[in-house]
Amino acid sequence: MKKIKLNLIGMSCASCANTIDQYLKNAEGIIEANINLATEVANVTYDESIITSQDIINLVKKSGYDANLFQEKVNVSFAVEGMTCANCARTIEMGLSKIEGIDSIVVNIATDKLNLAYDDSQVKISDIKKKVSDLGYSLKLESNTDHEDQEDFKKMKSAKDKLIKASFLTSIIMLMMIVHMFIINIPGYTIITSILAFPIVFILGRHVHIGAFKSLKIFKPNMDVLVSLGSLPPYLIGLMGLFLPITTFIEMASTIMTFHLIGKYLESRAKGKASQAIKKLVEMGAKQANILVDDQEIQVLTSELSKGDIMVIRPGEKIPTDGRIIEGQSLIDESLATGESMPVKRGMGDEVIGATINKQGLLKVQVTKTGNETFLSQIIELVEACQGSKVPIQAFADKVTGYFVPAIMVITLLTFISFNVFSDFHLGILNYFDNILPWIQTDQSILSLSFITATAVLVIACPCALGLGTPTALMVGSGIGAEHGILIRNGEAVQTFKDIKAIAFDKTGTLTYGKPMVTDIISEDKEKLLKLAYTLEKGSEHVLAQSIIDKAKTDKIQAFELKNFQALVGQGIKGDILQETYYLGNRQLLIDRGIDFKDYENQMVSLENEAKTVVILAKENEVLGLIAIRDELKSNIKRVIHAIENLGIKTAMITGDNRRTAEAIGKKAGISVVISEVYPDGKVDEIKKLQDEFGLVAMVGDGINDAPALKQANVGIAIGTGTDVAIEAADVTLVNGDIANVLQAIRLSQAIFKKIKENFFWAWFYNGIAIPFAIFGLLHPMIGAAAMSLSSLNVIYNSLRLKKMKFNKLEEI
Repeated sequence: MKKIKLNLIGMSCASCANTIDQYLKNAEGIIEANINLATEVANVTYDESIITSQDIINLVKKSGYDANLFQEKVNVSFAVEGMTCANCARTIEMGLSKIEGIDSIVVNIATDKLNLAYDDSQVKISDIKKKVSDLGYSLKLESNTDHEDQEDFKKMKSAKDKLIKASFLTSIIMLMMIVHMFIINIPGYTIITSILAFPIVFILGRHVHIGAFKSLKIFKPNMDVLVSLGSLPPYLIGLMGLFLPITTFIEMASTIMTFHLIGKYLESRAKGKASQAIKKLVEMGAKQANILVDDQEIQVLTSELSKGDIMVIRPGEKIPTDGRIIEGQSLIDESLATGESMPVKRGMGDEVIGATINKQGLLKVQVTKTGNETFLSQIIELVEACQGSKVPIQAFADKVTGYFVPAIMVITLLTFISFNVFSDFHLGILNYFDNILPWIQTDQSILSLSFITATAVLVIACPCALGLGTPTALMVGSGIGAEHGILIRNGEAVQTFKDIKAIAFDKTGTLTYGKPMVTDIISEDKEKLLKLAYTLEKGSEHVLAQSIIDKAKTDKIQAFELKNFQALVGQGIKGDILQETYYLGNRQLLIDRGIDFKDYENQMVSLENEAKTVVILAKENEVLGLIAIRDELKSNIKRVIHAIENLGIKTAMITGDNRRTAEAIGKKAGISVVISEVYPDGKVDEIKKLQDEFGLVAMVGDGINDAPALKQANVGIAIGTGTDVAIEAADVTLVNGDIANVLQAIRLSQAIFKKIKENFFWAWFYNGIAIPFAIFGLLHPMIGAAAMSLSSLNVIYNSLRLKKMKFNKLEEI
């Protein structure tokens, strides 16, 4: 299984996205395909033994559009030292052109600047610097920008240039029309307007007609068809006015295309605002790093860093990439990762996260992760995954948009026929509104009026609003979630979350701090008991083992020699010490081996009622003593659980602890349902039971040993800590491990889904009201073209209102 990301070229509306989606999903070997209309990107998962990436690109081309592999290009600018003439510039250009991976090279002799674009998977800056140095010159880094931002800027600039030119020419045409109609007859008016309108309709709007032709060629008409039919026929009919005494529609043709171009520019700007989340995350990363090479400090790009490099980070600087502190201590602002504004103390041996800020001391940090492995890259990947996914509610809208444009074309034809057949009926409506709506002119011929009415139906319809409703809301919502440490992996979770009836929590590390401590040792020889337990636990990976190890180290206990260690799943451990076999675990471990522990039962019960976990140390037929361990509940758990219950959502706790300990912890936390004595592989069955009882169930766990249960739950919520965020099993990841963010995640998903529903409502409302008005001739095509653009913009800007959402403090919820 392999994943690729494609840039899609030529899409103009939801119908386009649906067409590409159908072509890809129907192809053998493609496992999943998500088409994002808002970003014009496709994320495709496929079986490379059946289909290749080039085959997928060819499929997109077959559907009438174009695609290319999404490449993370880097644009960088250098100051060049040592150039004296144009020949120097040519030498550098020719030398660099031989390096594979460099796309464009521009050396400006006037400013002594080198600008180049390169693929950082093929070439490194160090290679470029070395090559230029070999040529006799030197480079000094000035800046580097994200290639995708430049591409977005180019698209927006192109759209802006088109709208400026079209608006200028159309303004002249409209001014001439007013003068010609109301002031003085302009000689050769039709010829002049046809000349002025030609570049608008055929040159500036050329991409619209090409898109329309391609979509009709594969019998999948899109919005380009509506705009093309709304502008081409009026222009061509208008030319007939040069030879016949008929009403011309050239002004209408140019205005419709101009409004379309204006709408597309404003839409691209609005999309840019909606997609700022990814760009903002990318910009958070440090661009440069200072590293030690042979005890000398040199400056490099973050893309040049390798694992093992030693970075020098001064107060106020961003940490370039993930690493481990090897010298110094400081306060680190980790708000990028956790959403928490308070800096945290970090010292030698602690992990630090790339793009966080060193607030205080000088640090030396060893690089542990680079490229796609870093925390920031993983966040970006999760946010992109969410933005490219679909919400179930969109399925119906997608189905409708597939029929939308053909239906509008049929309605347009029927409207034209109806106006000519039942002209009295249509004229009656127009005459009634003649004095109310100034654009209605009933003094024209029936043929002219029917043509105007039919054109209005074409250009008023807007399938884009339906297609943009979900992706724009997901783009904005997932972005602000990422800023607050809430990472939503897919759109389906957004819709499911709002209907959750119960939330199940894993205990250790979720409800508790995950740092259990030994509280009681009950034995005639406590030191020997601890020494034996320490010896056994040194071979265990269980979370409780660390508490016994820590206690032994604190008391400076030395371990015995251990042989034949064995972990007994769900029960405990055993091993040979001094030629005797010892057991350390729970009641079931002793019961299965017939070891009597009744003399300790009352003490065990008493400790368990205090929410402590008790482990028993025994050998053969003798119990040697007890060790009580307690993992404290997180300070805000009771308040969080209370707030969740107030939302009408039941809470449950799943733990391997015995019933008494579990119930004591559950009571202290305020949890409704306590499920105890659950083996690790039994959590999935418990989630299934909760689903049978309550319906939709969310599971909150650490995302590693709880992976199967997280997958089984309707919504899996992983508690991330530090850099551990790329948890495949989870639908939602709470980066900072704060359980209160479960509430914030619920509120965020509700807010996103509310916006999606609002977007769909306004899209349906617009089309449901506007199309009938157009059918009855009450909307002029020029007004329709403007309204169509405003409909898409309304949906996008409604999604942008999500940015105003406030993340309340726990006591305010």
